[in-house]
Amino acid sequence: MTSRAVALALAVVGATATAGCARERGFQRCTPPDLADVDLATALDKYPKLSSLCLVDTDDKGALVHHPDAFEYDLTTPLFSDYALKSRTVWLPPGATATYSPTGVFDLPVGAAITKTFAWAEDLRTPTERVHLVETRLLVHGRAGWVAFTYIWDDAGREATIDIAGRVSQLSFLDAQGAARTSTYLVPSSAQCGNCHETSRVLTPIGPKARNLNRDHRYPDGTVENQLARWSRLGRLVGAPAPADAPRLAALDDPASGTVADRARAWLEVNCAHCHQEGGHAQSTGLYLHDDVADPRIYGVCKLPIAAGTATGGRQYDIVPGKPDDSILVYRIESTNPGEMMPELGRSLVHAEGVAVVRDWISAMTEPPCTP
Repeated sequence: MTSRAVALALAVVGATATAGCARERGFQRCTPPDLADVDLATALDKYPKLSSLCLVDTDDKGALVHHPDAFEYDLTTPLFSDYALKSRTVWLPPGATATYSPTGVFDLPVGAAITKTFAWAEDLRTPTERVHLVETRLLVHGRAGWVAFTYIWDDAGREATIDIAGRVSQLSFLDAQGAARTSTYLVPSSAQCGNCHETSRVLTPIGPKARNLNRDHRYPDGTVENQLARWSRLGRLVGAPAPADAPRLAALDDPASGTVADRARAWLEVNCAHCHQEGGHAQSTGLYLHDDVADPRIYGVCKLPIAAGTATGGRQYDIVPGKPDDSILVYRIESTNPGEMMPELGRSLVHAEGVAVVRDWISAMTEPPCTP
């Protein structure tokens, strides 16, 4: 299922909402509060319900709504989360701007917030029907730095309540081929958010980068526009070049967007590189998986593992050219066993489509055979 289908499935209608908080179920409309001084304790005390932040809610028909001044966005190749549907926004304080970076995450001002709402569809062949909200994660940029917390939706999808401990749920659905699947779905604790979002022990966003955002997005009012161009046109992103001059990742589900290698590297960046980078939680492995890493040995080709322990599956090298079945990387992204699988958090199922492209990439490699 494409990211466009995911956005459609969540039935986001934020742009058609009235000014202030979009919820219209009998509570007084409001404006998002000043988030500059919000930390976890403040969120627990003052904002125990997601609706009190006026950023994300549902309308009278149960459709997800966003504040009309928030920027919805999609990623060219999104993180895999057990086939969950996702909807993302960036909120900037009135008059504030984000600063463009050609390589890293945009510099978002103090008071900014990133929301990501997760939902599941009972049948992925009809992803706009029988969709259930699960959680909304927030990253808030306070004066003391970024803070993460999560709200869990009630069974009716009418309200979400803050939950810092996390939980595990069993979610059953039919996949795109009609096969029955069950996800052991993890809502992370606030502490677990750091496993992916900490770099050099500092909590930071991951997704809002030029190469992830340089794509068209269909907005709730029906318009289609490049995300970088829209943010710049509205005066909320400064320093960005024209989209044609900005970097762009390939899309896993679009062969026209790049070669098999481009698409595999994009998938590995989005799913793995937040840990497999300098300062990341997997720094000690020496395996770095950002798309712009040029040295094949650094991204795994004929590289001996450093910190895999017994999770190699008896394989010798991270990537063996031409032999995906002999590659530790493939073994670990195909595993669902704790202590072996990669990524370690955020999935209980194998992303069949992503693994298939990674396998094709390794199968087509023409580097010399690995030697001890």
